[in-house]
Amino acid sequence: MIVHIVMFRLKEEDKKVSQIKIKAVLEELPKKIEELISMEVGINFDESERAFDLSLYATFKTKEDLKTYAIHPEHLKVVEFIKSVALESKVVDYIK
Repeated sequence: MIVHIVMFRLKEEDKKVSQIKIKAVLEELPKKIEELISMEVGINFDESERAFDLSLYATFKTKEDLKTYAIHPEHLKVVEFIKSVALESKVVDYIK
């Protein structure tokens, strides 16, 4: 199983609204992308300097499925929105 974790730091402007919208659109992706087995999205409550604002934890059967997800049109729509409200993101992919 492949685990894909992404953390996002968002722009301060409308941050709470952005968090809610990102969570909603990400949580729709498992219904739209067959290769995506599961996705959990969390909104961070820690306000420390080192904290990110939102994270996702997704699972896939294979690395190829993760690659398919990465270029899937539904995923790319979400990426486009996130890029418009995010300052930075970090990713970790590993085999479980």
